[in-house]
Amino acid sequence: MINTLAQYYFSMLDRLQCFNGIPSLLIRLYLAPVMIQAGWNKYISFADTAAWFGNPDWGLGLPFPALMASLAIAAELIGGILLLLGLLTRLVTLPLMVTMLVAAFTVHWQNGWPAIADTSSWLANGTLFMNESVMASADKLSAANSILQEHGNYEWLTASGKFVVLNNGIEFAITYFVMLLALLFIGGGRYLSLDFWIKRTLCNKLSSQ
Repeated sequence: MINTLAQYYFSMLDRLQCFNGIPSLLIRLYLAPVMIQAGWNKYISFADTAAWFGNPDWGLGLPFPALMASLAIAAELIGGILLLLGLLTRLVTLPLMVTMLVAAFTVHWQNGWPAIADTSSWLANGTLFMNESVMASADKLSAANSILQEHGNYEWLTASGKFVVLNNGIEFAITYFVMLLALLFIGGGRYLSLDFWIKRTLCNKLSSQ
């Protein structure tokens, strides 16, 4: 009985190998529009982006801001397109992971972990990600809701969802980093990426020589 179940289990795993390109595809389809949009936003406001990269008072204070902005735009815009196609997948994850780490530790780190302020989250009031602004958000939301209930069309304003306070923590940047790291190891995916077909074509040509 145990041997039969084990054989069935491993047989099922072998069949699933035919579909192992789907997770890579889904990750690529999730990340690509995020990266393309981020790169495009930086591109259409390049002067403001470069100024923000270089200004030490209200920006990142990075050296060579125009060059750094150009590299970030290239990584996100071109990298996002390549992710969508599944072309050079493993290679393109590297500059994108660097971009996510730079964003996490230069832009978002001071805000802790949560992207959205949530006073009930242990990630907001834990030792590592202590964030006083998150803990104070409950009072601010309560005051804002009271004002809107008294002076605004509250039902219409909240019809699409409740109001939240944007905390802008490292949550999204680290999530994207982890997804990119997964693509670095698993690649663009079987059948559903240009990487797969290019590799197959090259291997067939080499084997026929």
